[in-house]
Amino acid sequence: MLQAIDPTTGRLVREVAPADAAQVERILAAADGAWRGWRDPGFAKRAQVLRRVAKIMREDVDRLALLMTEEMGKPRKEAVGEVVKAAWAADHYAEHAEAYLAAQQIQSDATRSYVRHEPLGAILGILPWNAPFWLAFRFAAPALMAGNTCVMKHDSHVPGCAAAIAELFEQAGAPAGVFANLPLENPQVEAVIRDERIQAVSFTGSERGGAAVASIAASEIKHAVLELGGSDPAIVLADANLEEAADILTLSRIINAGQSCIAAKRIIVEGAVYDRFVELMRERLAALVTGDPRDERTQVGPIARPDLRDNLHRQVRETIEAGARCLLGGEMPSGEGYFYPVTLLADVTNDMCAAREETFGPVAVLLRASDEADAVRIANDTRYGLAAAVWSTATRGEVVATRLEAGQVAVNGIVKTDPRLPSGGIKRSGFGRELGPHGIHEFVNAKQVWVGPKVE
Repeated sequence: MLQAIDPTTGRLVREVAPADAAQVERILAAADGAWRGWRDPGFAKRAQVLRRVAKIMREDVDRLALLMTEEMGKPRKEAVGEVVKAAWAADHYAEHAEAYLAAQQIQSDATRSYVRHEPLGAILGILPWNAPFWLAFRFAAPALMAGNTCVMKHDSHVPGCAAAIAELFEQAGAPAGVFANLPLENPQVEAVIRDERIQAVSFTGSERGGAAVASIAASEIKHAVLELGGSDPAIVLADANLEEAADILTLSRIINAGQSCIAAKRIIVEGAVYDRFVELMRERLAALVTGDPRDERTQVGPIARPDLRDNLHRQVRETIEAGARCLLGGEMPSGEGYFYPVTLLADVTNDMCAAREETFGPVAVLLRASDEADAVRIANDTRYGLAAAVWSTATRGEVVATRLEAGQVAVNGIVKTDPRLPSGGIKRSGFGRELGPHGIHEFVNAKQVWVGPKVE
């Protein structure tokens, strides 16, 4: 069974039976059968559906947000913001997909030669629990507007969110088979990836899960896009606006209770301002309100599952035992729910657990660098390469950005995903891109067309 447990209380809120073989067959057949009919009417017809979906989301934002709050503990304010952002993604691709996928004229020995961007067919999206609506639309909006159909295998811990997303397309009048929710347990997914009707796979999740998905897809000669974990560095140099950097890095660290792939994980501070910055972070983190995510005053909700909280606490304890100073939190709380205190670890080095592993929770980790070159060295000394940030002057920050091994870098701002800009990682953080003009090109056939006669 797919079970949703409210992490605020630890109580079961929803149970859904996984799809049986007959249901899987119906969904895959419908997705495969629908894509040519979805492709042929063109961008305008597809855009109408996406815009209706966005409108329905905005009108029903409170109910949809509550599903996230009860299934994975996202504070209500953040959950509302996520629904609105997902609607933005739908609207953005409805508006810009045609331009992103315009034919590219290329001069050759033909009278005319160009590249068309055509859909592939049914695309499988395998999604995690931590941003149920946003990640669904990050996958689906560009794929659908390109003319593909989408089969969504969402995380088994957010079955209510998954069902609600599929219902949005039904309410918007999407043709049958264009978008489907496929409720499955993880062992069932391999057969779906291998099914000849699935043309490509988009996966967001753990490094281990991504390796398995990529291996299966490759064995079937299918394209995959992977967005995996990160140990994202944020460099704070001595000439930065320290107050502003502390404000933004506090927010980056505790969004979704720190359960975000692109949140600042390792805050690397130049030695001249290190002690001052530690105090700035301590002040801000200590002032945060942890509690019931349904309460508007709550800034930090619970961890989504008890096993995730246990692993986070292990990382904290191992890092302290290795010599880090714990200035806030660090103790497993009692009581119901899966809460973890906002924690600040200072004097961390890059060989400690909280720097080597991805920390998924409200734990801020501060490392000292001797200078800019040392900060860059520390930042790049990781197997991950998802996102990074630099705080300095804008000119110096851009220079540092060129030396950071990451898929995206923010200079004097928060690292975030944006429908207008590509997002994705390098190294063990995955491959391929989502969002922006680059993301929509992942699931199309770049078809060369050569028109004669040959030009001498």
